Amino acid sequence: MKHFEPIDPALLLSAYAQGIFPMADGADDPSVHWVEPRLRAILPLDAFHLSHSLKKVIVGDRFRVTTDTVFADMVALCAQPADDRPTTWINPVIKASYDRLFQIGHAHSVECWQDGELVGGLYGVSLGRAFFGESMVSRARDASKVALAHLVARLRAGGWKLLDCQFITPHLASLGAIEIRQADYLARLYSVLAGGDGGALGAAAAGAAGASVPSPPFVAGDWGALDALGRAAAPDFGAEGATGSPPGYVIAQLLTNTS
Repeated sequence: MKHFEPIDPALLLSAYAQGIFPMADGADDPSVHWVEPRLRAILPLDAFHLSHSLKKVIVGDRFRVTTDTVFADMVALCAQPADDRPTTWINPVIKASYDRLFQIGHAHSVECWQDGELVGGLYGVSLGRAFFGESMVSRARDASKVALAHLVARLRAGGWKLLDCQFITPHLASLGAIEIRQADYLARLYSVLAGGDGGALGAAAAGAAGASVPSPPFVAGDWGALDALGRAAAPDFGAEGATGSPPGYVIAQLLTNTS
């Protein structure tokens, strides 16, 4: 399937609700194709692996972390070639399509800054209480790990139940991601969109019952809930606006509290 213009937001969100997402073969490819992996990576929100070294970086606030301040720049940074990734699947169609989702509140970015420069982060799609990570990038050591930690904390605080990572990598596995069959992933996704918790038992039951794609509207997570927790824990947080993520010690406390 080829697109030479941005994908219609309704079509794009419908695809995500069915466990499908678009990719391009290269940054210069004018078309996109739809992908439905046989195996799917997810990161259970209560199983994020916060190593001692990463906790030290987060609590030390090595990076200034913001959300949704430079979404287009974050997508563009993810699309840039790097030594370990000479090409990318993010083409102009992808960039324009996700910018439209961002404009209507269905896409978000987490940005890491160092000395005033954007050095890493991630972006993804939000639908109901499911978040679909699209890409993350690091131009400074640990930047993408910090961004993912802040994302997991934000999703936990806001009531999300599923974090989709698409494809497993050693980097994601080291942070707690696991790989499951697409059928099991769909059962979890449908459970979450229908208002459930997407847990393993619920997913198995949903799969056994032959669950179908739930119909919108879906109950949405609260992207700003983490900021409220940050203001409660650190009165000075947010004094200059609500674009920053809470101090690192708030993030670390939330990630180590798995009750």
